[in-house]
Formats: sequence, structure tokens, C-alpha cells
Amino acid sequence: MGFIRSGITLALLCALPVMAAESKPKLVLQLTVDGLRADLLERYKHNFGDDGFRYLMDNGAYYTNAHYQHGNTETIVGHVSLATGAPPSVHGMVGNVWYDRSEERLVYNVEDGNYAMLTSGAGVDKATEIDPTQKTAVGDGRSPEPILSTTFSDELTVSTSGQSKVFGVSIKDRGAISLAGHSGKAFWFSKAQSEFVTSDYYYDAYPNWVSRWNEKAMPSQYSKQRWDLSLPREDYTLIEHGNDHKVDLGGFKRTFPHPYGPASYKYFSTMLTVSPAGDEITENFATTLLLQEQLGKGDVTDYLSVSFSSNDYVIHLYGPESLEAEDNLIRLDRTIAKLLKTVDEQVGLDKTLIVLSADHGVPESSPAANGLGFNQAQYFNKETLLSQGVEQRLKSEFGLSKDAIRLYAQPYIYLNHEVIAKKKVNLAAVQNAIADEMSKVKGVSFAVSSSDIAANRVPDTHIMQLIKNNYHPARSGDVYIVFAPRSYINDMDGLQIASTHGSPWRYDTHVPVIFAGFDVKAQTISREITPYDIAPTLSNKLGITQPSGSIGKVLNEVTQP
Repeated sequence: MGFIRSGITLALLCALPVMAAESKPKLVLQLTVDGLRADLLERYKHNFGDDGFRYLMDNGAYYTNAHYQHGNTETIVGHVSLATGAPPSVHGMVGNVWYDRSEERLVYNVEDGNYAMLTSGAGVDKATEIDPTQKTAVGDGRSPEPILSTTFSDELTVSTSGQSKVFGVSIKDRGAISLAGHSGKAFWFSKAQSEFVTSDYYYDAYPNWVSRWNEKAMPSQYSKQRWDLSLPREDYTLIEHGNDHKVDLGGFKRTFPHPYGPASYKYFSTMLTVSPAGDEITENFATTLLLQEQLGKGDVTDYLSVSFSSNDYVIHLYGPESLEAEDNLIRLDRTIAKLLKTVDEQVGLDKTLIVLSADHGVPESSPAANGLGFNQAQYFNKETLLSQGVEQRLKSEFGLSKDAIRLYAQPYIYLNHEVIAKKKVNLAAVQNAIADEMSKVKGVSFAVSSSDIAANRVPDTHIMQLIKNNYHPARSGDVYIVFAPRSYINDMDGLQIASTHGSPWRYDTHVPVIFAGFDVKAQTISREITPYDIAPTLSNKLGITQPSGSIGKVLNEVTQP
């Protein structure tokens, strides 16, 4: 009898690691839709299928009132906040670009001259690149080194002594790198080569499966094809109020159908990324990665981040109130359903913890807002913004010329500290004078000096708290500018776009947060939360350390079965 009891005890002890492993998901799948304002899911859900967005909304913990708590709602800021559970004041990503005073130049968020691309010629082609922030970088090397906090994926790697497989995939380099963290592997799409690429921060050479995927030239299947409406026109929700503000990019046209042209056309890859094709290509690569790397098949939890970029490009070119934006989300719904089907077949949705969110929201384009009666909405010209009273104030009050201003980089005015110091003028006084002048400009709601932010000499209001959360002493500029609702600079290095984001207004901070799959009950929660809560909630669910700078709260609806 004693032998039997001892045998049972031994059997139970041997089973403990397996039982412990089964108490955690086999895979964490983090989906990010670039620029997906939360209300758009509800607006278009009648045209979604059952297995994409609706699967997550109907079967998951669906938070309908999630808002970012930082002021500059740009892509890198949101992605890194999702990864770290922290605001830019902690993780350091104050904008897509910032002025580096030690290098005396604008720097791109994930550029890193210490590393090189694995594919020659796969960097930014400045002749055809439409994202001006990408053209800021002096080289093509990329890494997560500029991110100043650990990510959830970093802490997952630490918790399993490096056994977890961690990957990030996106059209945008910043969308892939941010969520893969410092310890994972990241792949992004090179518009110059129409391939998924990476840098030697991650690999010395491509895995064979990546080379094979690139050799198949999957994007070329769109050659001479076109993007057209996927449903009958009467099935769409939106009523468009004009098309003049839409962008005709290199012959891609302002209205449907949008022709991709031949694969040899210099803008071919760019046109793929500004359409549903970009997300379809991303899903195809991510699915190949999932299969080839055998994610979810090991003894520990693996992690895959997929950031879908096309929605952001579409709303920039056409506006969120366009048929293009609506059709893109309908097609993305099908793309997500396809990815989830593969995950279910390979891992099991019940063994996969899924979280979906966005890096920021978006406003309607200013002309569309004007057409609906919002007459304060306007486009700003960056070149003339600073000339409205600022130069005269600098000269009359401080004896300074316009050389005291280095540049404007959303959302900051950066000053030339050396010029100001030579004049023996107090820097804080100059900052405050410029902030005062900018506050008088029609279409500017707030202008706040960094000296006042650092000293906490700002009103105790919600907007000011978001501005403070964006402040990092080494990277933030001298004066923070907040434009009036639905007003913004729409000039992207010569390309006049329809809409953009980056404000602290609610339409830019409002994003969906949905947890689904592994041990998550279906429910809809209207309580206000923040996307900063995602990383600590994932950490708590898996019983691991939260990211180093996380300030988010654990969401009990997800962690308590």
C-alpha cells in the first residue's frame, strides 16, 4: 500500500510541470490595427463576418472606452505604449521623430547606425518614400535600442530563460520592432525591394523560410490588379461629402477603382501598402512565420505580434470618412479571420491568448468636418505657422533672430539653445514667450513650454496631464503645440494628405481593447481604461514580471476566470 501511495505521489510530482504549463496559453497573439478609432468597429460591424473582428468582439472581453493618456498620438508612441504599459515620459518615444541635441539633427524613432540591413538596397528609397519621418534617418539600420523601457515580450523571454519564441511583424519597421522588444525578432516590409526584411541586430543571416518567402515574390501577384469595392455600393455605411481632399498618389487615383499598375512601377510597393493588399501580405508572412517557427508547439508560451498598417495609410490619403477606409476595414476583417483560422488549426484558439488594440485613433478630414458644420477645422501650413508674431516677439523682447528657432517636429517647437545662450537670455523666458504667441494663433488651442511642464507649472486639467505624460527631458522640445480639434498640418514633405493624427483630443486617444481566447469570458465593458493596461494584464495573466516602466492596471475581467 505504501508503495502504491509513493507511486501516486511520484506520478503527481512528475505531472506538475505539465499542469503548470497548461495553466498558461501556448501562444500570445497581439494584433494591432494602426489608426483604428474604437467607434469604427461598431459603425461597420454589420458588414463584418463572424470569424474576424466579430469573433473577438462577441467572444472576448471587449473594452469600448479605452483611451491613451499621452498627448502625441503618433504611431511609434502608441506601439511602444502597448508594448511597455508606459507613457512616453517613461519609454522615451515622444514622437515619430525628435531632435537629438547631441547629434544636432532630427532622428527617426528606431534608427540605429550600429546595425545594418541584412538585404542590400532594402532601406528607405527617399525618391519614392511617402512617409517623411522615414526619410529623417541618416542610415537604414534599425533596432529597439532607443526604447527606454522593457516590453511585455522582453519579460516573457526573461521568465522562460530565453525559451519563448518572440516575433513582431508589420509593414512598418516601427510597428514590428516596438512590440518584438529588445529580445525578440522583428520583420518589416521593404517598399524598395517588395520583401520582408530585418537588420543584423536580430540575425546574421535570414532563416531559410524567410528567404524562400521572399523568393516567391508574393506581392507581385497584385501586378496590374486593382483595388475595388468588395461589396455592392448600397451596402456601405458612409455617405461621402466630396473627394477633392483625397490624394491621387502616382496614378492610384482619388476614387475607386485604384490600379496598382505593373510590379515594375516605382510606386507599386507603396500602392500595396496604402491598400488592403498591405495587410494581406502581412498576414501571409505572419502565417508562414507561425508555421515555420512552430509557434505554440513548445513547453512554454510563445509570442507573435502582428501590426496591420494599411488602415493608417488609407486614412491619411483618403480620410476615415471615405469609402476606401470602410472597405479597407471590411477586407481587414477577412484577413484577420484568415489568420485566426490558421492559429486555431495550428495552436487552438482556446490555447491562444489574443489581444487586439490600436496605436491611436484619427479625426475626420478637415474638409469633411467643415462640410458637416465644424467650421473651426482647418489645415495648417508648417512653414508659416511660426512666423505669426513669434519672430517679432523674439526680436523685440530678447534681441533674437529667427535663428533661435531650430525647427518644428510634431508636436514640439525645438529652439537653438546655443544661440539663446550666447545672447545670455533666459531659456525659460524665451520658451514662455513663444508659447504665449503661439496660443494667440487661430486654430491653436494650447501652447505650453517645457520649462513649465518640468516644473509642473501647468493647469490641473486632463489635456495638460496628457501633455506632461509626453514629456521626456532629453527628447521633448521646448514648446508643445496643441491644435484645435480636427485641425492639423497636412503637408507630409510635399504630399498634401487628407487626415492625420497626433492630438490629445478624444478621437485620437480612443482605441479598442479586446482580449479573447485562452480563459477569457465574453463580456462588454464600458468602464474607461487605457491601453497601458494591456502589458501588465498580460504579465499578470502569465504570472510574470510587468515591464520595467509599466504604469497600467491589471484588468480583472481578463485575469480572473
